[in-house]
Amino acid sequence: MQSHAYVALVTVAALLVYVWTIARVGRARAKSGIAAPAMTGDPILERHIRVQANTLEWLPLFLVPLWLFALYWNDLFAAAMGVVWIVGRILYATGYVADPSKRELGFMIQALAAAVLLFGALGRAVWVLAVVGA
Repeated sequence: MQSHAYVALVTVAALLVYVWTIARVGRARAKSGIAAPAMTGDPILERHIRVQANTLEWLPLFLVPLWLFALYWNDLFAAAMGVVWIVGRILYATGYVADPSKRELGFMIQALAAAVLLFGALGRAVWVLAVVGA
């Protein structure tokens, strides 16, 4: 039986990346002088807010397939794809804030990693259902 420790560590790392995006919003708010609940008024603040929100939007699309892939296939490969996703999110975040046109590479990396996990888990679940049955 697999311990899934690698996937657990990647899960925590992904959540820490999310916390990092939240902290960057706070720093951007302080630098711009725009207090909550305002969401607009400074382009850099708005980019940080968008990165944070987009990361939150992607977390379920990443974390659920990450764990399903680990359960149905392999913990180490799932964790490796998780690290790829994290790198993609960091590249996305730094690229988007610097210049929104520079977000594509990070977006594509993390989307590809999430797709591998999602469709890998789906394929294996269908296969198990077909071979083993309910």
